[in-house]
Amino acid sequence: MQSFAERLRSNGCSLSRRAVDVLQVNLGRYCNLACIHCHVESGPTRKEMMRRENVEAVLRFLARTGIPTLDITGGAPELHSDFAYLIASARKLGRHVMDRCNLTVLFEPGMEYLPEFFKLNEVELVCSLPCYSEENVDKQRGKGTFDASIRALQLLNEIGYGQIDGDLVLNLVYNPVGPHLPPRQDKLEQDYKKILREQFGIAFNHLYCLTNMPITRYATHLKLRGEYDRYKELLESNFNGATLDQVMCRNLISIGWDGSVYDCDFNQMLGMPILDAAGNRLHIASLALDQVRERSIQVGDHCYGCAAGSGSSCGGELVQ
Repeated sequence: MQSFAERLRSNGCSLSRRAVDVLQVNLGRYCNLACIHCHVESGPTRKEMMRRENVEAVLRFLARTGIPTLDITGGAPELHSDFAYLIASARKLGRHVMDRCNLTVLFEPGMEYLPEFFKLNEVELVCSLPCYSEENVDKQRGKGTFDASIRALQLLNEIGYGQIDGDLVLNLVYNPVGPHLPPRQDKLEQDYKKILREQFGIAFNHLYCLTNMPITRYATHLKLRGEYDRYKELLESNFNGATLDQVMCRNLISIGWDGSVYDCDFNQMLGMPILDAAGNRLHIASLALDQVRERSIQVGDHCYGCAAGSGSSCGGELVQ
């Protein structure tokens, strides 16, 4: 296998960050689900959660920069005690806020406030629904998650999310159930919209197709099934240089639950922080935008997951 770094060099390419348009913040690894594809390895037993001092540091960084979008992820970020505080504060700063939601969290104890809170703060929702089939969703995310996800989507529709002429954005995320590349995003979006509308009366704005990353929990799952090497070869053999201009690390930085700074969420889970000239980790509490702007991006073989086929990012496929 040719390493991703070697592939870049052989194609005369390099990756560096341009502007930072998105500040992605991982509030922690605690989650009410433990999905097999989860590269964060989140679950109900995880204890790692961002401390209040780092939440405040995130807000101070937003206040002194022009970064327009705060992208909140986890785990299930809604289960963090400072989730509502972070969103309300970011909105007061005039920032657009996105929440990466697993949908089922809306029915956890104490979370009944979430739908109206999302609406009040015009939070853009990016919600995981890896298939429109109950069997496939429950296989990947656990028994009963499909029914709970459908109920959550219907509830969000009732308050105005996902409507064509509305301002409340509801996007869905597809992940392949098996070790293969996602299909064409535009075609699958049409199928999702048709089936969810006809069977459940559900509307949404866009579907994002994401490639499963062969790291952490999903790598273990593949290895146990004897599919790891074949899947990595699939990603490498489908490398598409046209995706490199659009990969998410070129306009995003990722903040870990401990405040460390990363090029992307995947590097975060692999323990690849951004370092200063002295070899020390950058931290959100003292971060300056110039330290991460126009800077080379750390790459590894996992990067094939973002550059294979039509590409993959937090906003779905990159090229058609």
